[in-house]
Amino acid sequence: MGNRLRVFLTREQDRTLNIRIRTPIGKPCDWKGYKAVRLHNLQATAASFQENNLVIDWVNNQPLADILTCIGDGHDGIWNIVRQLKPKQERREILDWFHLMENLYKVGGSMRRINKVKELLWKGKVDDAIVSFTDCKR
Repeated sequence: MGNRLRVFLTREQDRTLNIRIRTPIGKPCDWKGYKAVRLHNLQATAASFQENNLVIDWVNNQPLADILTCIGDGHDGIWNIVRQLKPKQERREILDWFHLMENLYKVGGSMRRINKVKELLWKGKVDDAIVSFTDCKR
């Protein structure tokens, strides 16, 4: 089986993965913005502080499969990075569960419909979930 890449990127307020750096007791917390990637098949991880190109270049120099699977929080900053990763021919972009649910509740409607869609999504029945909203007004 070919290599598979799963990219876990997330951001907080400034489009980065915020990592809390340990500080002495009584001192304010120190937060640093990082981009990180994990290659599951290689058991390898790369991270960079405020230099996206280091992570992008590192990934693009690894042996990857033809299909790129990426998991992110849906922010454009994340997907802009993902678009720079190879291979370019096929990509699966997956919204993480937390942000998927956050957006599902923003759609609104009855709790019955939301719970039905939530169950369908959990079971991987994306097309059925989409059909559940065909009668909603835009």
